[in-house]
Amino acid sequence: MTSETTGVAVVGCGNIAQAYARQLAGYPEIDLLGVQDVDGARAEALAATHGVRAYGSLEELLADPGVDIAVNLTAHRAHYEVIRRCLEAGKHVHSEKPLALTHAEAAELVELADKRGLRLGGAPATFLGEAQQTALKLLRDDAIGKVRLVYGEVNWGRIEVWHPDPVGFYEVGPLFDVGVYPLTMATAALGPARRATAFASVVQPHRERLDGRPFTITTPDYVVASVEFDGGVLLRLTCDFYVDGHNTHQHGLEFHGDGGSLLLHSWHDFDSDLEIGAFREPLRPVPPVREAYRGVEWGRPVRDLAAAIREERPHRATGEQAAHVVEILCAVRQSYETGRPVDLVSSFVPAAAMEWAL
Repeated sequence: MTSETTGVAVVGCGNIAQAYARQLAGYPEIDLLGVQDVDGARAEALAATHGVRAYGSLEELLADPGVDIAVNLTAHRAHYEVIRRCLEAGKHVHSEKPLALTHAEAAELVELADKRGLRLGGAPATFLGEAQQTALKLLRDDAIGKVRLVYGEVNWGRIEVWHPDPVGFYEVGPLFDVGVYPLTMATAALGPARRATAFASVVQPHRERLDGRPFTITTPDYVVASVEFDGGVLLRLTCDFYVDGHNTHQHGLEFHGDGGSLLLHSWHDFDSDLEIGAFREPLRPVPPVREAYRGVEWGRPVRDLAAAIREERPHRATGEQAAHVVEILCAVRQSYETGRPVDLVSSFVPAAAMEWAL
């Protein structure tokens, strides 16, 4: 890394890697050096698109002294091992969600990064979006009074109707795959959670791939959780792989306080609609604090991480928050498996607001 640029390499060249690579290659202070995947042809294709190197293996990527940050976009179950190897090789890491599939592994990665003097960042970082930062500012400014209830909705539809290989998503389930998004936004707003109580079920066990081959799921495709936060705030989270977001009015995040309500229509898209209203009064639209990026700028947390390293300041999408969210996910799973509430023990410091959202 020089004072002007940061060397970045991508591990994992699946669907989301296209957007990451395109955005990273467009930042003047980021030098996208190369990509790597267990499928060499897939890595070669992405590398050719951006005129960068296709590393033959993870070892080859980690041996490149020019790589400062490894961006981990591998499958869910590979996250822990890939992140660990990158940190042990002395690389800073930004990883797609979830950081790991158990809290013990996530906490281990945070500790390893700290011991090595390295930065660990974790997705989702959609709380860095314009609509989300506007919502967080309104909450900081006490625009709806004391918040007591939050509703989070994740109706993500049936993965098999669009994805050629949906089985991996169903093995992980909607809680770990997409429930992580509103939980991360909620923790950005409310801080650490302290208890989870949940119910889950398999709504549609028998599914069919795009090519007609059947498969059966055993991980719950429907989860409802009540998450209690410091200060007594309660979040009701619903997530499923059955109802499509286009076929329901239940979506996004709703913050309800003593003085009114704040509705963020999407915890995902940076240009989400945002509405606010006093108690029993009509809702009105809220413009973002600046013109919003359309959709999701996946590279934004990596860009922030690189800038934080150069400027010697904390980065915003931290491993500590990502690990805490993993603990919430695991607590929810333990609760619906045992039928009992589960207490949480980890903590983190919520990120500073983006400069343009102060």
